[in-house]
Amino acid sequence: MLKKILFLSLLGIWLIQAGETTRVLVVYYSKDGHTKAMAQAVGEGASRVPGTRVRVLSVTQAHNQDVLWADAIVVGSPVYNANVAPPVQSFINRWPFRGEPLKNKVGAAFTTGGGISAGEELVQLNILHSMLVFGMIVVGGPHWQQAFGASAITGEAPFGQEKQVDERFLEKAKQLGQRVARIASRLKAAPAADR
Repeated sequence: MLKKILFLSLLGIWLIQAGETTRVLVVYYSKDGHTKAMAQAVGEGASRVPGTRVRVLSVTQAHNQDVLWADAIVVGSPVYNANVAPPVQSFINRWPFRGEPLKNKVGAAFTTGGGISAGEELVQLNILHSMLVFGMIVVGGPHWQQAFGASAITGEAPFGQEKQVDERFLEKAKQLGQRVARIASRLKAAPAADR
Protein backbone atom coordinates (compact mmCIF):
# COMPACT_ATOMS: atom_id res chain seq x y z
CA MET A 1 0.00 0.00 0.00
CA LEU A 2 2.82 2.39 0.90
CA LYS A 3 4.56 1.64 -2.42
CA LYS A 4 1.33 2.42 -4.26
CA ILE A 5 0.93 5.77 -2.47
CA LEU A 6 4.57 6.67 -3.15
CA PHE A 7 4.19 5.73 -6.82
CA LEU A 8 1.03 7.82 -7.21
CA SER A 9 2.67 10.76 -5.44
CA LEU A 10 5.69 10.63 -7.75
CA LEU A 11 3.44 10.25 -10.78
CA GLY A 12 1.46 13.30 -9.67
CA ILE A 13 4.61 15.38 -9.24
CA TRP A 14 5.85 14.29 -12.68
CA LEU A 15 2.51 15.18 -14.30
CA ILE A 16 2.49 18.60 -12.64
CA GLN A 17 6.04 19.28 -13.83
CA ALA A 18 5.26 17.98 -17.33
CA GLY A 19 2.38 20.44 -17.54
CA GLU A 20 4.70 23.32 -16.67
CA THR A 21 6.81 23.21 -19.79
CA THR A 22 8.54 26.50 -20.54
CA ARG A 23 8.01 27.56 -24.15
CA VAL A 24 10.68 29.61 -25.93
CA LEU A 25 10.12 31.12 -29.37
CA VAL A 26 13.18 32.18 -31.38
CA VAL A 27 12.31 34.28 -34.43
CA TYR A 28 14.77 35.67 -36.95
CA TYR A 29 15.27 37.16 -40.39
CA SER A 30 18.36 36.05 -42.27
CA LYS A 31 19.48 37.02 -45.74
CA ASP A 32 22.87 35.29 -45.83
CA GLY A 33 22.38 32.59 -43.18
CA HIS A 34 24.33 34.30 -40.39
CA THR A 35 21.32 35.33 -38.31
CA LYS A 36 19.76 31.92 -38.89
CA ALA A 37 22.91 30.27 -37.46
CA MET A 38 22.66 32.52 -34.40
CA ALA A 39 18.94 31.68 -34.04
CA GLN A 40 19.69 27.96 -34.09
CA ALA A 41 22.37 28.48 -31.43
CA VAL A 42 19.92 30.45 -29.24
CA GLY A 43 17.42 27.62 -29.62
CA GLU A 44 20.07 25.03 -28.76
CA GLY A 45 20.98 26.93 -25.60
CA ALA A 46 17.34 27.23 -24.54
CA SER A 47 16.75 23.53 -25.12
CA ARG A 48 19.55 22.71 -22.64
CA VAL A 49 17.24 23.80 -19.82
CA PRO A 50 15.13 20.83 -18.69
CA GLY A 51 11.41 21.18 -19.37
CA THR A 52 11.84 23.67 -22.21
CA ARG A 53 10.16 23.43 -25.62
CA VAL A 54 11.72 25.56 -28.34
CA ARG A 55 10.45 26.79 -31.70
CA VAL A 56 12.96 28.38 -34.07
CA LEU A 57 11.13 30.12 -36.91
CA SER A 58 11.89 32.72 -39.55
CA VAL A 59 9.73 35.84 -39.53
CA THR A 60 7.85 34.46 -42.54
CA GLN A 61 7.00 31.26 -40.66
CA ALA A 62 6.04 32.82 -37.31
CA HIS A 63 2.51 33.97 -36.54
CA ASN A 64 0.77 35.66 -33.64
CA GLN A 65 -0.29 32.24 -32.36
CA ASP A 66 3.41 31.42 -31.89
CA VAL A 67 3.95 34.68 -30.02
CA LEU A 68 0.99 33.96 -27.75
CA TRP A 69 2.16 30.35 -27.24
CA ALA A 70 5.57 31.41 -25.95
CA ASP A 71 6.63 32.21 -22.40
CA ALA A 72 9.75 33.82 -23.85
CA ILE A 73 10.41 35.43 -27.23
CA VAL A 74 13.91 35.95 -28.61
CA VAL A 75 14.11 38.03 -31.78
CA GLY A 76 17.09 38.23 -34.12
CA SER A 77 17.89 40.62 -36.94
CA PRO A 78 20.84 41.50 -39.10
CA VAL A 79 21.93 45.12 -38.94
CA TYR A 80 20.14 47.03 -41.68
CA ASN A 81 21.51 50.57 -42.02
CA ALA A 82 22.01 50.62 -38.22
CA ASN A 83 18.38 49.55 -37.75
CA VAL A 84 16.28 46.42 -37.43
CA ALA A 85 15.71 44.74 -40.80
CA PRO A 86 12.28 45.73 -42.18
CA PRO A 87 10.89 42.13 -42.13
CA VAL A 88 11.70 41.90 -38.40
CA GLN A 89 10.04 45.22 -37.63
CA SER A 90 7.02 44.19 -39.68
CA PHE A 91 6.80 40.98 -37.64
CA ILE A 92 6.93 42.93 -34.36
CA ASN A 93 4.38 45.43 -35.65
CA ARG A 94 1.88 42.56 -36.10
CA TRP A 95 2.06 41.44 -32.46
CA PRO A 96 -1.26 41.65 -30.59
CA PHE A 97 -1.47 44.67 -28.30
CA ARG A 98 -5.02 44.97 -26.91
CA GLY A 99 -5.41 43.44 -23.48
CA GLU A 100 -1.63 43.19 -23.01
CA PRO A 101 -1.32 39.50 -23.98
CA LEU A 102 2.51 39.72 -24.03
CA LYS A 103 2.83 41.36 -20.62
CA ASN A 104 5.38 39.62 -18.38
CA LYS A 105 6.68 37.34 -21.11
CA VAL A 106 10.47 37.25 -21.24
CA GLY A 107 12.07 38.97 -24.22
CA ALA A 108 15.61 39.06 -25.59
CA ALA A 109 17.47 40.05 -28.75
CA PHE A 110 20.35 38.96 -30.93
CA THR A 111 21.87 40.36 -34.08
CA THR A 112 24.51 39.99 -36.75
CA GLY A 113 26.46 42.78 -38.35
CA GLY A 114 29.06 43.06 -41.05
CA GLY A 115 31.62 44.89 -38.96
CA ILE A 116 32.75 45.91 -35.53
CA SER A 117 30.60 48.84 -34.35
CA ALA A 118 28.32 48.50 -37.39
CA GLY A 119 25.18 49.00 -35.29
CA GLU A 120 24.68 45.68 -33.51
CA GLU A 121 23.84 47.23 -30.13
CA LEU A 122 21.46 49.73 -31.74
CA VAL A 123 19.52 46.89 -33.34
CA GLN A 124 19.39 44.94 -30.08
CA LEU A 125 18.15 48.01 -28.20
CA ASN A 126 15.51 48.71 -30.84
CA ILE A 127 14.15 45.18 -30.46
CA LEU A 128 14.23 45.45 -26.66
CA HIS A 129 12.48 48.86 -26.79
CA SER A 130 9.64 47.31 -28.78
CA MET A 131 9.37 44.49 -26.25
CA LEU A 132 9.17 46.98 -23.39
CA VAL A 133 6.21 48.69 -25.08
CA PHE A 134 4.41 45.33 -24.97
CA GLY A 135 5.11 45.00 -21.23
CA MET A 136 7.65 42.24 -21.63
CA ILE A 137 10.49 41.58 -19.21
CA VAL A 138 13.69 41.98 -21.21
CA VAL A 139 16.94 40.24 -20.42
CA GLY A 140 20.43 40.40 -21.79
CA GLY A 141 23.20 37.86 -21.81
CA PRO A 142 24.71 36.28 -18.72
CA HIS A 143 27.61 38.73 -18.34
CA TRP A 144 28.65 42.28 -19.18
CA GLN A 145 30.33 41.33 -22.47
CA GLN A 146 26.89 40.68 -23.91
CA ALA A 147 24.73 43.01 -21.87
CA PHE A 148 22.16 43.56 -24.64
CA GLY A 149 21.87 39.95 -25.78
CA ALA A 150 24.12 38.24 -28.32
CA SER A 151 25.68 39.57 -31.49
CA ALA A 152 28.04 38.37 -34.19
CA ILE A 153 30.43 40.14 -36.52
CA THR A 154 30.29 38.45 -39.90
CA GLY A 155 32.20 40.50 -42.44
CA GLU A 156 35.21 42.19 -40.88
CA ALA A 157 38.55 40.48 -40.32
CA PRO A 158 39.28 38.35 -38.48
CA PHE A 159 35.61 37.30 -38.38
CA GLY A 160 33.47 36.00 -41.22
CA GLN A 161 36.29 35.13 -43.53
CA GLU A 162 34.87 31.66 -44.17
CA LYS A 163 31.24 32.74 -44.64
CA GLN A 164 30.39 31.15 -41.29
CA VAL A 165 29.60 32.62 -37.90
CA ASP A 166 32.59 32.38 -35.58
CA GLU A 167 32.13 29.78 -32.83
CA ARG A 168 32.71 32.45 -30.15
CA PHE A 169 29.55 34.26 -31.25
CA LEU A 170 27.54 31.05 -31.50
CA GLU A 171 28.53 30.23 -27.93
CA LYS A 172 27.26 33.63 -26.77
CA ALA A 173 23.98 32.91 -28.55
CA LYS A 174 23.70 29.57 -26.75
CA GLN A 175 24.35 31.29 -23.43
CA LEU A 176 21.63 33.83 -24.18
CA GLY A 177 19.13 31.10 -25.03
CA GLN A 178 19.96 29.21 -21.86
CA ARG A 179 19.58 32.32 -19.70
CA VAL A 180 16.25 33.22 -21.30
CA ALA A 181 14.88 29.70 -20.74
CA ARG A 182 16.03 29.66 -17.11
CA ILE A 183 14.49 33.04 -16.32
CA ALA A 184 11.25 32.20 -18.12
CA SER A 185 11.06 28.92 -16.21
CA ARG A 186 11.52 30.70 -12.88
CA LEU A 187 8.91 33.30 -13.72
CA LYS A 188 6.44 30.66 -14.83
CA ALA A 189 6.93 28.75 -11.57
CA ALA A 190 6.39 31.89 -9.45
CA PRO A 191 2.92 32.51 -8.00
CA ALA A 192 0.80 34.76 -10.24
CA ALA A 193 0.79 37.50 -7.60
CA ASP A 194 4.61 37.72 -7.78
CA ARG A 195 4.76 38.22 -11.56
